[in-house]
Amino acid sequence: MKPATAPADAPSQSRLIAFRNAFLSGALLLAPLIVTIWAIRTIIDVGGGTFRPLYEQHLPDALQGISLLWDIVATGVVFLLVTGLGYLSNYVFGKYFLSIGERAIQRIPAVGAVYNSVKQIVATFGPQNRNLFNTVVLIEYPRAGCWTLGFLTNKAQGEAQARLGFEAWTVFVPTTPNPTGGFLLMLPRTAIVELEMSVGDAMKMIISGGAMVPSWPPAKPPVTIAL
Repeated sequence: MKPATAPADAPSQSRLIAFRNAFLSGALLLAPLIVTIWAIRTIIDVGGGTFRPLYEQHLPDALQGISLLWDIVATGVVFLLVTGLGYLSNYVFGKYFLSIGERAIQRIPAVGAVYNSVKQIVATFGPQNRNLFNTVVLIEYPRAGCWTLGFLTNKAQGEAQARLGFEAWTVFVPTTPNPTGGFLLMLPRTAIVELEMSVGDAMKMIISGGAMVPSWPPAKPPVTIAL
């Protein structure tokens, strides 16, 4: 029996737990900053680092050593070119050349299939379909008693809904943490609970795996009385 050693071990364990908790808290505080820096650095390396060799040899010797600066400059140029391409695509001349480029890419084996898949995802979540996911809903999925968030995409009644024999609404249930994939469900309107939650808050909750829960009811703006 060594009862005298127990009190000495307890403070030591508590200090280790406190040290571990402090380390985890610091890591959680630094994680968003580290991820942001990594994302910016990756964009600069991919955008600027890809095009820097094309003009670096034409720079003076004294300036060639500042690789990060020229990566940033080249990345800015790439962003401007992409923006210009976006403006150009709004006109018939630009759409004509874009369609030629798309047809050329789609004829490449394997690459065409990947391009079409990515294009469909971008079109689904792009600004052209910003009103597609306009209502956040709750449904019981994948079983009764288990609820999940989804987006009401349509109330139209087509052949599939008519053959069911009841009014069915179309709901898209995205996956976590990647909301570009998911499931298309047709459910009775009585089985769908419409929410006041915004689409942006629902996306944050889905991507975070439920770690971010929007406040409810939403805060009301202060009422100002005109004098």
